[in-house]
Amino acid sequence: MKDQTIDYALRATWQLVARMYNEEAKNFGTTMAVGFTLLSIDPKTGTPSTALGPKMGMEATSLSRILKSMEEKELIMRKPNPEDGRGVLIFLTPFGLEKRKDSKDVVLQFNEIVKNNVSETHLEGFFHVVDTIHELISEKKIYPKDSINNNHSE
Repeated sequence: MKDQTIDYALRATWQLVARMYNEEAKNFGTTMAVGFTLLSIDPKTGTPSTALGPKMGMEATSLSRILKSMEEKELIMRKPNPEDGRGVLIFLTPFGLEKRKDSKDVVLQFNEIVKNNVSETHLEGFFHVVDTIHELISEKKIYPKDSINNNHSE
């Protein structure tokens, strides 16, 4: 195993993936962030705007800029949420549905090529590691709140 941290391997790999997706997105006149947003919106029932940020792991301010840009490009439309008078549902336009399909095809191609080049056992191991990292972070087992003050009190 190479002498590198898990954090470095995750960040470096994600940066390469993000760069690859952004380069591919340019061929479709868009960005990775827009493609990811298109994939996060339910194509049939729409998605509450308040649910999109947490679903995508994005801050509200960044997401609102992306949504504004997507609305200007006529990829999405906002409609009042009939179940919550204060809320807004985000729907894909016909053009947005078309671009969503492009985004989905790009992601599926990436997945297919990786699956064709990595054994099933290694992929299972990868997902096991990723799931474990998610669990450790979600359950605050890496930096428990009470240990932060104890570790940095010097």
